[in-house]
Amino acid sequence: MRTLYLECNMGAAGDMLMAALLELHNTPKDFLKRLNSIGIPNVTITAEPSKKCGIAGTHIKVKIKLHSHHNNCHNIEHIIEDLKISDAVKKNALEVYKIIAKAESHVHGVPVSQIHFHEVGEMDAIADITGVCMLMEELAPELVLASPINVGSGQVHCTHGILPVPAPATAYILQNVPIYSDEIKSELCTPTGAALLKYFVKEFCKMPMLTAEKLGYGFGKKDFEKANCVRAYLGNTNKASEEVAELICNLDDMTPEAVAFAQQLLLQEGALDVYTTPIGMKKGRPGLMFTCMCNTETKDKMLSLIFKHTTTLGVREYICRRYTLQKEQAEVQTKFGTVMVKTSHGHGITKFKPEYEDIAKIALKENKSIQEVTNEIFLS
Repeated sequence: MRTLYLECNMGAAGDMLMAALLELHNTPKDFLKRLNSIGIPNVTITAEPSKKCGIAGTHIKVKIKLHSHHNNCHNIEHIIEDLKISDAVKKNALEVYKIIAKAESHVHGVPVSQIHFHEVGEMDAIADITGVCMLMEELAPELVLASPINVGSGQVHCTHGILPVPAPATAYILQNVPIYSDEIKSELCTPTGAALLKYFVKEFCKMPMLTAEKLGYGFGKKDFEKANCVRAYLGNTNKASEEVAELICNLDDMTPEAVAFAQQLLLQEGALDVYTTPIGMKKGRPGLMFTCMCNTETKDKMLSLIFKHTTTLGVREYICRRYTLQKEQAEVQTKFGTVMVKTSHGHGITKFKPEYEDIAKIALKENKSIQEVTNEIFLS
């Protein structure tokens, strides 16, 4: 699977993300030329060679001819809608701004319609967000992953005064995202960087097994003892391998109906699988071992549902790696009519399986067994 992995050991800002992604592009000069021609008012964007701690990379510089006044959401939407970019890029850019607007609304306690963007809403931020959205479209990763984000520490000066790091809007955006702080006294992750990561990244995790084809370094303005950059890897991962959590508890005081209800609810809420195993419990009581398999990012949600909808007082967790075949499905024309066939492949194996409901209808109509219909479809 075509995968983009973003290493955010020194946080992330819009210009750092754009610079890192630009280094992955096959024709960066051509991309910059097109970016400068899409119609961002009074803005020129250049890429400059940069070095941090002896490492070569790129720094994005946005020059503004005329400083704009503070923009509200309506103004920003109007600017983005008028840009000469694809509808998909417009949608993505507007969605990123919605994340920022929601955060600013919450922090300042006013409706989104009354938010006036300051640093975030200036033309340089519009350039960063639009540039990243364009690069994401052109690089076309199937999966975007990122490391936990270093947000820095200390305080930051902004329009409203001196605020703690991460800034309140950044902290709000990064809810449910793994973050940490080290000894660096500076704002490492900006609201723009946080919103871009929140929108595009599917999972924040350690680097998976990845065959990297390209590597990009996007540098920030500040100098530290550590290289101030976002590092981007573009390559291929094995889609068939993923880290999952098994959440397990023992039950001996629930009715079968209540167990089935909890099982069905967990599946509806995104569990990968839920099943029960008969076990013997203390005092010779028969019971059930209740197992929920889920993605690690939904683990907390599944835990809450298990505690709410079962009688257990404790849940055991096991983290394991899950291997699956890649799945596809397509309609196949047979002598019985159209049948949906599921194809699974990977690890040198290919399997075919017709949709049960389709086969069952044919079996009843033709007065044949399920196996007879299946054999006639695949052997004919």
